[in-house]
Amino acid sequence: MSKYIVGTDIGGTTVKLGIFTREGKLAHKWEIRTDRSNGGENVPEDIAKTVKETLSERGIAKEDVIGMGVGVPGPVKSDGTVMRCPNLGWGIFNVADRMKELTGINCTALNDANAAALGEMWQGTAKGFKNLVFVTLGTGVGGGIIVDGKVISGTHGGGGEIGHIFVEPDEEDQCGCGCRGHLEQYASATGLCRVTRKLIAQGKIETSLRADTLSAKIVFDAAKGGDMLAIEAVETMCRYLAQAFSGIAAAVDPEVFIIGGGVSKAGPIITDNIKKYYVPENMNVLRNAEFELATLGNDAGIWGAAYSALDAYGK
Repeated sequence: MSKYIVGTDIGGTTVKLGIFTREGKLAHKWEIRTDRSNGGENVPEDIAKTVKETLSERGIAKEDVIGMGVGVPGPVKSDGTVMRCPNLGWGIFNVADRMKELTGINCTALNDANAAALGEMWQGTAKGFKNLVFVTLGTGVGGGIIVDGKVISGTHGGGGEIGHIFVEPDEEDQCGCGCRGHLEQYASATGLCRVTRKLIAQGKIETSLRADTLSAKIVFDAAKGGDMLAIEAVETMCRYLAQAFSGIAAAVDPEVFIIGGGVSKAGPIITDNIKKYYVPENMNVLRNAEFELATLGNDAGIWGAAYSALDAYGK
């Protein structure tokens, strides 16, 4: 029986890779530079080359590999077709088929946030759960929704795009996607700073914060220290998250919401405030969802990508 799975997480700067055992142990981890020249055309070949070289160096035969999963920073259909990926310069093509062609290894492909959600379910905070919502709070807001152990990728690979849930009809500024009033405008690191600057400009709440020196960490630290404007900014962020989560819960009824990404390092101030606004606004059957912080960090994507291959080819 084949023993190993390869997980790959493609980012705009680096490609993270890991070799895992069937039982979920990380045997080896490494990364390579993401070559985005010429529309990212070299990325699949670079990944295939480093995977084959690393397997050979570690004495692992191709026949001992169950499969390979690839996390991609963009929408991916359930058959492995990338629906354009501006961060890499990719158009529409089936990356799973291409990687199998280059490596000779069965391959799956999925959105990187969906991969992170699977990683947390397999060996992270959500281990033991089969119905969960994973949200990554960083420069933007990403996410993954898992129902009965399966990622909801949707018709065009857009399932789990939690950051682009519409939450504020009166918003005048544009989201990065070109629309207005999306969750990402309030709940990302940049969104939190944006909300904080607006509150400072209004001048209604006394604060020690300065608009020209803000970061998400600075805002959270100030809130923990009792700064009233920072507290208002954090609560605004968490109210919008609770609003979005309430809509998701009414559709899929998850057991747990997992909060990851760089912003999650702020800790329980996030989960506690989300829960404060979430619970009163939901019907009884939905109120018992748990709120937890992710534990796999930046490695969640390679864990989840590997699990997707194990799930597809390891039976």
